[in-house]
Amino acid sequence: MSVDPNTDAGFLLEALPAFISEAQEQIEALEQLLLQLEERPDDRELLDALFRCAHTVKGSAGIFGLDRIVEFTHHVETLLDRVRGGDVALTPALSTLLLRCNDQIRALVDDAVQDAQGTVVADPAAEAARAALIAALHEAGAAAKPAATPAAAPATPAAAITDPSHQRWHVTARFGTDIFRNGMDPLAILQYVQQIGEVSQTVCDVDAVPPLEAIDPESCHLNLAFAIDTARGRSAVVDAFCFVRDDVVLSVDEPRAAAAPKASPETAAEALREPPAGAPPGATDDAPARAPKAREGGADDGARYIRVQADRLDAVINLLGELVIAGAGASLMARQTGQGALIEATATVGRLVEEIRNGTLQLRMVPIGETFARFRRVVRDTAAQLGKDVALEIVGGETELDKSMVERIADPLMHLVRNALDHGLETPAQRLAAGKPAQGKLTLSACHESGAILIRITDDGRGIQRDKVLQRAWERGLVERGVTPPDAEIFNLIFEAGFSTAEKVTNLSGRGVGMDVVRSNIEALRGSVTVSSQEGQGSCIEIRLPLTLAIIDGFLVGVGASRFIFPLDAIAEVIEDRPTATALDSRGRSVVELRGRVLPVLSLRTLYALDTPPPERCSVVVIHSGTQRYGVLVDVLLGQHQTVIKPLGRMFRSLRGMSGSSILGNGEVALIFDVASLSQLAAEPTARAPQQPTERLS
Repeated sequence: MSVDPNTDAGFLLEALPAFISEAQEQIEALEQLLLQLEERPDDRELLDALFRCAHTVKGSAGIFGLDRIVEFTHHVETLLDRVRGGDVALTPALSTLLLRCNDQIRALVDDAVQDAQGTVVADPAAEAARAALIAALHEAGAAAKPAATPAAAPATPAAAITDPSHQRWHVTARFGTDIFRNGMDPLAILQYVQQIGEVSQTVCDVDAVPPLEAIDPESCHLNLAFAIDTARGRSAVVDAFCFVRDDVVLSVDEPRAAAAPKASPETAAEALREPPAGAPPGATDDAPARAPKAREGGADDGARYIRVQADRLDAVINLLGELVIAGAGASLMARQTGQGALIEATATVGRLVEEIRNGTLQLRMVPIGETFARFRRVVRDTAAQLGKDVALEIVGGETELDKSMVERIADPLMHLVRNALDHGLETPAQRLAAGKPAQGKLTLSACHESGAILIRITDDGRGIQRDKVLQRAWERGLVERGVTPPDAEIFNLIFEAGFSTAEKVTNLSGRGVGMDVVRSNIEALRGSVTVSSQEGQGSCIEIRLPLTLAIIDGFLVGVGASRFIFPLDAIAEVIEDRPTATALDSRGRSVVELRGRVLPVLSLRTLYALDTPPPERCSVVVIHSGTQRYGVLVDVLLGQHQTVIKPLGRMFRSLRGMSGSSILGNGEVALIFDVASLSQLAAEPTARAPQQPTERLS
């Protein structure tokens, strides 16, 4: 069989982004499996999954003619096969080597487009590094006892057919008519088959092709049989068709010696015309035994997934936001007309839009555990570099967050994890001297709380040296000398630009950059970050983020002619129709009494200098932010409102307490509150008090 390597090159280039995306997922999975195997080196399922990841990357690359990936991954696959067979032990040193090889595969995949186009610029340093890794792989394999079975041959057809280790397999493949519609090309599959061994005796069933006047150019009518001589074994032949398993009926006959008499073309053609009775597309001669197990394990679930480009989904969500605004306008006009049927119709449309909104936003939600898992490698390598023994624990990895948020939170988390490893956790000797276990513990956790996601980075290290931070703050003029703020404010000084208590600069930290960027990046996501610490016991950094950047359920209120929106999940309760005047506590904060407890309150009219007289009676919206509760005085309550979040203009980005804006159905603009920032303002003294305090509480 001969397949032109340039056949349908345009199709392969168009499909290449899908390969890159799939390969990157396999590379990430390979890294995580290696890290898990360090804890469970004898786990057979993990070993098998590890081998399948490498084999899938290699097979996919072979379809696209990416020879550099195929060649390098073949060496990795060969060693992994010996590890899986028990001939090579998976030691920490070998795990480190395989992780480095995985990094090399990632780099080759990144260059896949240039590689496919033949425009890769040779990099002697990169080629030397790759050659060194291949040599290390061979050395690792040679250091073990000889394998019980022959090692896999290189993925080229150059092997001698007279080699007694080669076997001949007789293959028949009947491709489904929809294989083109499903995005695959049989010729690309067959091109990869040629890399497994020597292909001969190819016969096509021409009788399966309809007459020219009845043929459908989008349907496939390819049935063929061929013989292949290979030392790679039957599984390698079957795996070559793994990407079209649902679109092919495959039969691989029992092997015979390479020198055995060859089947005649007439015999092969006859086999093509007589498919196994009842064989479904995707079946092989051993598929019936595997099918029930696959159905029980949900293997068919993958067919229900579809890949969608993120920018297309973003466009749908943007249009949905405009639909929400238009729907609010229509609902407002319906209420103004007073027509019951029209009001009911707009209410029905509103409910449907809300359901579409929830379903569409759910498409963008991904588990944050995938992001947390990436830090296993960071913790492993950084701890080794620092001479520390650190265990990473992940809690709440199933917690879902908007994909765009996950992508943007990765860098701040990287800074915080590295900072905990460098500054927080001690060396084994230091921990033993302090009466702690030699191995430190770093925990990444996530959970939903009050309509937001709470991420914690916790370590059991030395903690933040409060007095040292305060002394450095005095020296830099961040705090007036002699003044001692509350501990929470002292700890938050580590986020000031250029602030560092490190005695020396290292490759990881000490220059005073990074933590201020962390805070600015988190605040750009309408989030907040706080620090708590106990010296000698450890530290905890908490990040609160909104679940999505697109649409939220809000509660609309009015102060004079202005309109404001609270996130609905942040509202604990509402106190209606009470006197506007409030009392002051001993700190000069405005407060009201709520069921025997003193609640600090904030006047929006005073805070934002709204030029309208206060009413005689008002309402208090009780907000909870983390563990704090406070009240906000408002003139009127306008009810629940579906809110499309729009970014604030440059002039208003420094406005404290605000996270965004929204357009109401009548065209007015309402500002959306940042409840965490408001909680800080509510804690401040008289500058934020209402205009009519009546008494002072002791």
